[in-house]
Amino acid sequence: MVTRAALLKDAARMSAIPVLNQLLGQRRASVVSLQKMIDQSGVRTNVGTVLLSSLCLGLATFVIVWWFSRALLVALGLGLLALTLPFFRLRRAREKRTRKFEELFPEAIDLIARSLRAGHAFTTGLAMVADEVPDPVGKEFRLLYDQQNYGMPIPDALRTFGERIPLLDAKFFVTAVLTQRDAGGNLSEVLDNLSSVIRDRFKVKREVRARSAHGRLTGWILALLPPSLALALYLVSPEWMGSLVKDPLGVRMVIAAIAFQVIGTLIIRKIVDIEY
Repeated sequence: MVTRAALLKDAARMSAIPVLNQLLGQRRASVVSLQKMIDQSGVRTNVGTVLLSSLCLGLATFVIVWWFSRALLVALGLGLLALTLPFFRLRRAREKRTRKFEELFPEAIDLIARSLRAGHAFTTGLAMVADEVPDPVGKEFRLLYDQQNYGMPIPDALRTFGERIPLLDAKFFVTAVLTQRDAGGNLSEVLDNLSSVIRDRFKVKREVRARSAHGRLTGWILALLPPSLALALYLVSPEWMGSLVKDPLGVRMVIAAIAFQVIGTLIIRKIVDIEY
């Protein structure tokens, strides 16, 4: 029997640069979360490209700001901020792809349930979803179908699918199918009920996001206001702001302000991030 390790690619290239690819391959455990984020985002890139883009962007921002302002703390802060932009873009792409998957997922489950009622096998339903439902659902189900079609046991392929999709609904789907395979029962009816539950959860989630939009917007404003005000004051009066980073007391005040700003931002994010 073909093993799961034989079906999955042993080591995807992490960079087009051989030296960097070898270095990242030796530290694969350290970048596995980044590779997972790339896979879930659907962006056609690799770990090496993301890391190099982040490093170059941060370094370029630091050098440019330092060259024109000669303010070390400002250049360092903006450089660190630019360092995170590629990761922020990946995260946004993953969230967008996940929301699209969540919207189309009930349709895929309904299609599988209808194929089962028509007398087709479960794997035939997977192939129908892969062919007829738009991406990203179709692409993920195509990978699921290909894995089991080329020898991976269906339970293993389903568990891999549940791990690959960062959605609780996907885990519900995997659990429902695996439970039916072990205990028996009418899988089409189970999938119909699951589809209805997922649609209701999606409606509730949209309502929660609509009701919490004002809080999220307020949180963004409160988080961005202090650094924006500091940058504006520096542009208006660089001498006055420069004394703040030259005096030892001013440096301690800046460090304390940054620490309180980070803590406040995390608290606001925790308040507006409603679990549902």
